Amino acid sequence: MGHREQLMVGAKRCLEERGYARTTSRDIAAAANAPLGTINYHYGSKEALLNAALLETLQEWGDRVRARPADSARSAGEGSRLEAMWARVTDSGATDRPLVVASIEAFAQAERFPEIRRQIAEAFELARTELAADLHGIDGAAEGELARAVGSVHMALVAGLTQQWLIDPERAPSAREVAAGLRAIARRLESDAADA
Repeated sequence: MGHREQLMVGAKRCLEERGYARTTSRDIAAAANAPLGTINYHYGSKEALLNAALLETLQEWGDRVRARPADSARSAGEGSRLEAMWARVTDSGATDRPLVVASIEAFAQAERFPEIRRQIAEAFELARTELAADLHGIDGAAEGELARAVGSVHMALVAGLTQQWLIDPERAPSAREVAAGLRAIARRLESDAADA
């Protein structure tokens, strides 16, 4: 494994163990067993490396919680599939807590670092269409506006759920409660549309 790959592994480990804000270049170099200067050589800066590590880790996390069901589970219906996905999100509140904390720290840095903001914004835009396609079969190329809207709602739910689980895991909503709430909201929206 070359220094570039070692640095990525070391940065991911530092994000988990120390968080985004508390990780130094020396921490990463030590975790990667690589010379300190290789960070700037391969990534340009500590922040660029941490951003790349965070975005890669978030993509991996997203792939896990969004995992497509086996063919036998696909017949369970869209509501059941969504509830299963929300269960994976809420379960990750305990198993992936360091990653969630690191991501919130990075999002706060985006206010002061335009490059971090740009990278996160691009990742968000890609995630919107992926969520719409994976969870609802909405093709972003054919139905771009709808895919973006549906994916944005899911992203808002993920962000809200993860924050609730960080702050108050005892009273954070379960996947079943999220699904019940969404169904109630959808019924009310449909009723309002019918009345109009």
